[in-house]
Amino acid sequence: MARLVVLGLLKKKPMSGYEIQQVLQKSQTDKWAGILPGSIYHALKKMDKEGLVKIEAVEQTGNRSKAIYKITEEGEVEFQRLLKAAFKEKSVILPTSIYSAISFIDELPNEDILEALAEQKQQIEKELHEMEAGEQQKAMVLDLDFFTKLSFQNIYDQYKLQLKFINEMMEHLSSNDKKIT
Repeated sequence: MARLVVLGLLKKKPMSGYEIQQVLQKSQTDKWAGILPGSIYHALKKMDKEGLVKIEAVEQTGNRSKAIYKITEEGEVEFQRLLKAAFKEKSVILPTSIYSAISFIDELPNEDILEALAEQKQQIEKELHEMEAGEQQKAMVLDLDFFTKLSFQNIYDQYKLQLKFINEMMEHLSSNDKKIT
């Protein structure tokens, strides 16, 4: 994922690793794409060796220098390949951990399950709020096109669907009943 995103951003304009990191953090892309700051630098160095990007300039600020990377023609070809592969990739990710845990729900007291679900619910609500803030940040910098808005709505729907699932589980467990009835 890091390669696709980094190449895509460099396709728009040459940037340093730090600038790429800032764009991803401000738009909350780093969260939903799962891109850690270190993976950006790793991807840039690796793609530089592969000839997909090259250093266009080195800027000096005091004792620090930063490399400004530019996408190459080979990088453009790789970007197109990665982009097509991303559209082919399965896009439904199931919460398999909780599904597996449900198989053994009778092995844990309701209070423990409710506590764990409450923590998960809180985390999901926090992430949903962060995504909404990320969309607002992105909207202040860019005009959000139809597909970007559609993507954000899909993200929100995924979070809300999982919250509904957790709320229903908690409600059922609060009645002190683990039976499916």
